[in-house]
Amino acid sequence: MTRVAVTGLGPVSSIGVGARAFADALRAGRSGISRITSFDPAGFPFQNAGEVRSFDPADYLTTLDPAGWGRSSQLAASAARLAVRDGGLDPASVAPGRAHAVIGTTSGESQVSEMLTAQIIDGGFAAQDPALLRQLGAGRLAHAVSEELGLTGESVTIATACSASNYALGYAYDLLVTGEADVVLAGGADSVCRWAHAGFFRLGALTASACAPFDRDRSGILTGEGGAVLLLETFEHALARGVRIQAEVLGYGVNCDASHPVAPDAASVAECMRLAHRNAGVKAEEVDYVCAHGTGTPANDLVEGGAILDVFAPSAPPVSSIKSMIGHTMGAACGFGAIAAVTAIDQGFLPPTINWANPDPALAGLDPVPNEARAATVRVVQNDGFAFGGNNAIVMLGAPR
Repeated sequence: MTRVAVTGLGPVSSIGVGARAFADALRAGRSGISRITSFDPAGFPFQNAGEVRSFDPADYLTTLDPAGWGRSSQLAASAARLAVRDGGLDPASVAPGRAHAVIGTTSGESQVSEMLTAQIIDGGFAAQDPALLRQLGAGRLAHAVSEELGLTGESVTIATACSASNYALGYAYDLLVTGEADVVLAGGADSVCRWAHAGFFRLGALTASACAPFDRDRSGILTGEGGAVLLLETFEHALARGVRIQAEVLGYGVNCDASHPVAPDAASVAECMRLAHRNAGVKAEEVDYVCAHGTGTPANDLVEGGAILDVFAPSAPPVSSIKSMIGHTMGAACGFGAIAAVTAIDQGFLPPTINWANPDPALAGLDPVPNEARAATVRVVQNDGFAFGGNNAIVMLGAPR
């Protein structure tokens, strides 16, 4: 069967832009959390998020005019441009129709939506700016990648909330192994916005200043943003152009609880892990590291941690959450997780869970890689993604053989 290579990484994150800066920040356990500037957070008791400060799309884009695109599209296209640069790919060298873009999101162009809403409130529908209306569609995230890179294959945006990037990576994997594509740019993008911050606050899911996944006293998420895109190719295509293969996508698993709007189901989450292992041809004992969904909420971490302990019994591999550093980047979260997984494989270390202080007795046996990165030989990584509506998606990545 055709194998899928990861040849380039494109992170645009609150802890660093570009593969090297992101890897250095992961190794250092750096926090990208700061007071929100995307909107006025006055009135909210919790005012921190993982914003990509000083992001200027003109620094990365060579084709698109940033003025015609919303922030989420700018993040996606910038991340894709960084991924092809990291992988040394000239998109024009790919056969027409054989390069695709698949991007996951939760909120699409959330900041554009908020601007249009404000215009309606102030002046009714007639006051809406047509230029903003053209930027609104969520499908523009993948379209921005295709336009920036000149891709002529499929342009697909997947909106399965916080697991969307893993769905995108799974769809990209299918395009490649079935021979429908030679190259796919896959990942996710989302922007910090008032309505998502308010929604998570009303759910009681936000924390004040520091996200502490798997800690006994964890109290919630911090919202975040960014673009996270991976350059995926068939092994044949990558080898033909002589590029270094950083990792391999081994397979994935998806399922849906469909039982509750926001509460995860432990049995379904565990089954998704087993599905991913079977699809990838991996045994549980072969997994060296779990890049966790790890939101830092009491319920999510308990369910995910419990499922890990069940699936990997009697001994779970190390488990860490990079959301402790960058916040919950919504539709980009699993993309950043996949980039962290590839970095762990390629550079031989486990990213830490920062802000961790107290073991949770309910998760005894779980190693969260507390506070400091750890040198390790990493051959197989499980990258977890779980979303509202029970949309579970897990991608398995491995060292190239």
